[in-house]
Amino acid sequence: MLRVCLYFQVHQPYRLNRDYRFFDIGSKTPYFDESLNRHLMERVSERCYIPTNKLLKELIEKASGQFKVAFSITGVCVEQMRAYAPQALDSFHELLATGEVELLNETYYHSLASVLSWDEFDRQILQHRQLMQREFGVTPIVFRNTELIADNELAFRLERQDFKGLLCEGAEQILGWRSPNHLYLAEGCNKLKLLLKNFRLSDDIAFRFSDSQWQEHPLTANKFAGWIYQLVGNADTVNLFMDYETFGEHQWRESGIFEFLQSLPAALLSNPEIRFATPSEVIEAVQPLAKLDIPFPISWADVERDLTAWIGNPLQNSAIEELYALEELIVANGDTELLEQWRRLQTSDHFYYMCTKWFSDGDVHKYFNPYESPHHAWLSFSHILSDLCRKVGH
Repeated sequence: MLRVCLYFQVHQPYRLNRDYRFFDIGSKTPYFDESLNRHLMERVSERCYIPTNKLLKELIEKASGQFKVAFSITGVCVEQMRAYAPQALDSFHELLATGEVELLNETYYHSLASVLSWDEFDRQILQHRQLMQREFGVTPIVFRNTELIADNELAFRLERQDFKGLLCEGAEQILGWRSPNHLYLAEGCNKLKLLLKNFRLSDDIAFRFSDSQWQEHPLTANKFAGWIYQLVGNADTVNLFMDYETFGEHQWRESGIFEFLQSLPAALLSNPEIRFATPSEVIEAVQPLAKLDIPFPISWADVERDLTAWIGNPLQNSAIEELYALEELIVANGDTELLEQWRRLQTSDHFYYMCTKWFSDGDVHKYFNPYESPHHAWLSFSHILSDLCRKVGH
């Protein structure tokens, strides 16, 4: 039996005030652009969250228990839906009520804390878990770290917190000759299972779907299902992980992406050897093929599948090092507003906008990027960070 695991990341950052200048340091100029945040949340909700949730709910009800999906929704995204698009948040509640949707745990602020501070990482995990319990009434048992960042140390720490599984990138530098289409046991762990993203099949939908120059264009549900049929007998699970904004935002409605999604469950389920499963169901049903060693951090990003999309140049490094240097002062200060501002600044998107990579990777980095250049992104961030430093006496 081949299991298909569909997972979607739901995240929108609090975007910074792009016009925060050096002369604003020490003033009451807001750090975040509420108008832009409202506009983008309303746009993404209208184009993606609401229509895609409606379609998934219809597909789940039609499939009578045979179609299921998983989500990880960041805390900052839930906050913005509640403030700017409550109907989108309601649609996630309706989807969860079907009983065929699993929610995963992650860092509340979609941060790089697992790379910079384990103490802050643990605090954000707890904060996100409490949000999932309070908002949706669930306690996730599978973890999805920011940007699919993972290594042996992360897996070991998650197992000690009783997580059953961790989503990872199926990066070739850790897999070697092995396939991502199996379940693995994390090196140094006794129980924590690794579900690896099949990035080729995932990216066919997430990035290549509307590319008219792609040799497989147009991509139909039957063609895509045919590729998965070929894996039956040689794979245990095909993990299709992607940003939820793939539907209606990254791939516009006019591309046919909704028609593709609507047809995909039936196309796959027509093969009796294929079924859909959530991450926790895969963990329960499939035996790990082997232990997998991840001695250095990997991620989903760019051809390198490493951390250079966020910590790869002097602009990014100086910004993130200065930010985390404030941790002890901020936490000890006890000012909840300062703590919230500091944590919103940790969101990985801010450092992604400072990336100087170009060519195909650069095109990805430009999407939803409100800045004219990486230097502009760094400058706005640095001015805001300087003001925060001033407030805590750093």
